[in-house]
Amino acid sequence: MRRQAADRKAEIVDIAIGLADKVGPDRITTDMIAAQIGITQAAIFRHFPKKDDIWNAAALYLTGRLRQAWDNLSVDNADPVARLEAVVIGHLKLIRGMPALPAILFSRELHAKNTLLRTTLLGAMGSFQRRLTGLIEEAISAGRFRDDLVAEDAAMLLIGLIQSLALRWSLSGRSDDLVATGERLLAVQFAGLLAVPAGSRSAADEGDKA
Repeated sequence: MRRQAADRKAEIVDIAIGLADKVGPDRITTDMIAAQIGITQAAIFRHFPKKDDIWNAAALYLTGRLRQAWDNLSVDNADPVARLEAVVIGHLKLIRGMPALPAILFSRELHAKNTLLRTTLLGAMGSFQRRLTGLIEEAISAGRFRDDLVAEDAAMLLIGLIQSLALRWSLSGRSDDLVATGERLLAVQFAGLLAVPAGSRSAADEGDKA
């Protein structure tokens, strides 16, 4: 019986996430979820007394998927810049595979009404920022990124790039290639972070003096 209840709860969460992708999370009702599964609304409330409880469970599921994906993005490469690129592009691929994620992340109504949901999502974002910050610090120490770079700020820039791409991709009806666009823009962003070779720096200094 306990297993059946767990399976039903997982099914309700899965349907809610699917509907968030189709109609938007703010428009979903428990009636809609019940109709998709073929059960009564009362049966939904037996598992989740409030609709907020469904979104809390969905947030835990999605952030669990995110953390698992980040852990699986280990790249066997000594270059921290290559590893950083793999993490950012891997995150975009994850968004592409979980199209409801941007809608839930950017839903002001859900966040305003549900503190636990907001806290869960913020915790996942903080974890991702720390992961990026660590890789950027490695790149600075290895001389690959500028030594005047603030790692936390650079991480925020990369997160901003991911979020803006995800929002644009979602609003455009996913008409463009999220990952290909991300690869192009990431190259542009990295160009501003990379350390200038010593010879090039000296040449530039001489040019300034002239």
